[in-house]
Amino acid sequence: MDEKESLRVGAAVKRRRRALKLTLAVVASRSGLSVPFLSQIENERARPSTRSLQLVAGALETTAAELLAAAESARTVDVVRAAEQARHDLPEGVRSLVRGRHQLHALEFTGERDAGREFQHRNDELLFVADGAAEVEAEGRAYRLERGDTLYLSGGVRHRWRATESGTRLLVVAVAEHIEADDAS
Repeated sequence: MDEKESLRVGAAVKRRRRALKLTLAVVASRSGLSVPFLSQIENERARPSTRSLQLVAGALETTAAELLAAAESARTVDVVRAAEQARHDLPEGVRSLVRGRHQLHALEFTGERDAGREFQHRNDELLFVADGAAEVEAEGRAYRLERGDTLYLSGGVRHRWRATESGTRLLVVAVAEHIEADDAS
């Protein structure tokens, strides 16, 4: 791999391993690499050598080239314009602020909306009120948020929210669900 443009191959390794329903221990046994080293690769704490990547690929019934092709660039610059069409898989009034699968996930919610249901995400989340006001219930308490206010929720906190003024714009920024926030395999 080129030092200038390193790839985050760990996410591709983890996706492939999970698609095959393999544990780290099985991949370690098949590849001859240690479980801790494989965990470090998957969590982007270690970059495999060409040889190690070939061993991992073999254990995952693929090739190093295919894993590299599925890897995400470590450096990404992407502008999402306000005028861009919303994704069709999102409800009206919801706009994705980040394209693709990255460690950061961000959505903008616009208008009067009551999520109506309780959420619980495994990773951390930040709610920011860009305009209007919202009420958030978390851990048995209600929080009134106004323009410019933020609320941080650690992973695992049950919560629900609703806009309390028309024209409310709420930004939700979170560690993406496909990213492990801890060292679990």
